[in-house]
Amino acid sequence: MNIQNLKDNVYKELARCKGRASLFMEIEDHVIEFNSHDAYRSASLIKIPILFEALRQIEKGIISADADVSLRITDKVGDTGVLQALSCHKYSIQDLLTLMIIVSDNSATNLLIDMLGIETINSTIRRLGMSNTVMHRKMLDFDSINSGKDNFTSAADMVACLKEGIDGSLLKFESRDRFHSILLHQQFKEKLPAYIDETLINAGNKTGELPGLEHDCAVFSYGDRKAFVAVLIDGLAEAENGKYTIRQIGKQVNTFISANLTRFNHE
Repeated sequence: MNIQNLKDNVYKELARCKGRASLFMEIEDHVIEFNSHDAYRSASLIKIPILFEALRQIEKGIISADADVSLRITDKVGDTGVLQALSCHKYSIQDLLTLMIIVSDNSATNLLIDMLGIETINSTIRRLGMSNTVMHRKMLDFDSINSGKDNFTSAADMVACLKEGIDGSLLKFESRDRFHSILLHQQFKEKLPAYIDETLINAGNKTGELPGLEHDCAVFSYGDRKAFVAVLIDGLAEAENGKYTIRQIGKQVNTFISANLTRFNHE
């Protein structure tokens, strides 16, 4: 499989999608795009720039990764995550960051948002060049949603954030390594990484879901190379239709990398 085959196959999957789909993929110095700058409700993808901003503040000494944060009963919110079911009342910032990403914990996310500040997070989003991304609310803040305030992003923006967090210059190596390591511990791998051959490729990803909406963004590492992919889909009558499209795109990436891995290793 060559890059043109990959591009053609990805476009076919997107064309079959029963929703409004977008994609941004950077692989082997090639970019594949499909409506990549269209804005979507971000769902839990917004947690990626929150992670970036937290690591930036840790670097600057504004917060400490080891500092304990108290969790009150009123801080617990539902949907995804584990803190809502646990009895412990204190967690380190590092624990909160990990839970926010690997099990998409909404209680941990809201504690971090309060600590970091929405305006500060948005300032960093702008610094990252994420022109279609904005944060207006905390997780499960239905009052804000009902008043028209929501969080938005795009496929191109999510890849930009992943790339800067892992291979960029705005964070030091230790922070970039921590950013990548947390993603690699992701527990929800039923979308882009579903068909990845884990003996050849390491996958780190972050999903997002809302009614009628399915997203995933990922970094695939193979040897000293990386591929970045984001797929955002809304307008779905059935969630499984979106998940299927995202899984098939991940499968195409796996096929491309696996078919060319010997050549890549000799370049």
